[in-house]
Amino acid sequence: MVQGTGSDVGKSLLVAGLCRAYARRGLRVAPFKSQNMSNNAAVTPDGGEIGRAQALQARACGLPPSVHMNPVLLKPQTDVGAQVVVRGRVRGNATAQDYRALRPELMPDVMDSFRTLAVEKDLIIVEGAGSPAEVNLRDGDIANMGFAEAADLPVLLVGDVDRGGVIASIVGTHVLLPENERARLVGYVINKFRGDIRLFDGALDAIGERTGLRAFGVIPYLEAARRLPREDAASLGSGDGSRTGGSVVIAVPRLSRIANFDDLDPLIAEPDVDLRIIEPGNAMPGDARVILIPGSKATAADLAFLRAQGWDVDIKAHLRRGGLVVGLCGGYQMLGRVVHDFDGIEGTPGSVMGLGLLDVETTITGNKTLREVTGVELASGLPIHGYEMHVGVTEGPGRAYEWLELDVCDGDEDVRPEGAVSADGRVMGSYLHGLFRSDAFRAEFLRRLNPERQGGLAFDAQVDAALDALADHVEAFVDLDGLLETAKGWRSP
Repeated sequence: MVQGTGSDVGKSLLVAGLCRAYARRGLRVAPFKSQNMSNNAAVTPDGGEIGRAQALQARACGLPPSVHMNPVLLKPQTDVGAQVVVRGRVRGNATAQDYRALRPELMPDVMDSFRTLAVEKDLIIVEGAGSPAEVNLRDGDIANMGFAEAADLPVLLVGDVDRGGVIASIVGTHVLLPENERARLVGYVINKFRGDIRLFDGALDAIGERTGLRAFGVIPYLEAARRLPREDAASLGSGDGSRTGGSVVIAVPRLSRIANFDDLDPLIAEPDVDLRIIEPGNAMPGDARVILIPGSKATAADLAFLRAQGWDVDIKAHLRRGGLVVGLCGGYQMLGRVVHDFDGIEGTPGSVMGLGLLDVETTITGNKTLREVTGVELASGLPIHGYEMHVGVTEGPGRAYEWLELDVCDGDEDVRPEGAVSADGRVMGSYLHGLFRSDAFRAEFLRRLNPERQGGLAFDAQVDAALDALADHVEAFVDLDGLLETAKGWRSP
């Protein structure tokens, strides 16, 4: 089990690198994370949902994603509450306090999923959540040492030197753990090192003297890791609104409940695209060719947030200048005339006015659509693929101008129209996540913005190349043989 001294220390990518490295050695490997908190989720082939990081880790193993790889997923909807997804299906909503009481009841589901994976694999690499040293959250824990004890796992600790204070974070975590949990720590790695690694020798000595823990590696910062999908919205953009290069400017408002923002990754990867995450308090840039409104976990709340920033005014000014507006999932719902949430599925019951850019209206329902789809863009006939993950139905006269035509991958439905396009073709919306991962469609979409554009990248191939580079990096700087032998020889303390 890989646990961190805190959030965002690189656990997810380290697990992905370990998965790919051990899989290349011929081992049957699978990732596992008992509890994840993210609004960036992936659909599994059987119509469930898990954290995007576990889907990437599954890919690193050469496996399709499974609900058993992330049996508990928390999707924040408010500052104090989240949607609780258990083994791919929505269980309900819970406040932070309610969820603390619920956690022990979820452990049987978590352990059943772990055993389901383990029965057919040589190696399971488990990712923790946050830090095991958060002693105020220890009771009923299913994410860190609570799960390590239940599954009887050795624990590798990860510290991030790029944050500063890494010696204190490793030693402090060791000190704060009770003796029985401390005995599960078999060693540590230092992540995201920059500079001459030899200068860190004294730090390794200091950590060893105070903890007795074995150093399994010091991992230099890897630039190629930036090409891999991110799970945390905090990693999006620099926040300064500065130009990052590229002739096609695409502006994306950072919504307060932004969801499935990996929709942006293929566009970010294109060298001629300057994708800017617009932070609250900043206006939409006047040189943007496209404003893309992403998904949201709480559409009505984010509509109010968007208006509070004045972005609704900016969007209409952008259209008057001849720009394009694209809405995906929650962003698509916002483009319509009104959003009804009569039952309070995503927040306070009621209706809110949309942006009125498409002649459609949305009704939020309790039924969640989760499915992989393929299809074509109607205007070009080019193939597309992606997934739907939404609550709500969008209908209205604006649907007469459909954007896409879809065929559900499980074959349960006939070909059907999806999304809507305004009569002038400058506003378009769809529920389809992953749309821009389709290389031919993305290339054509960008060519319409820049007719002189040539070619385009193969996004999925780039992701696999980045996973291979990550595995090479882990092979070079982590004692993989030592870790594997430690796991094989583990005896419960």
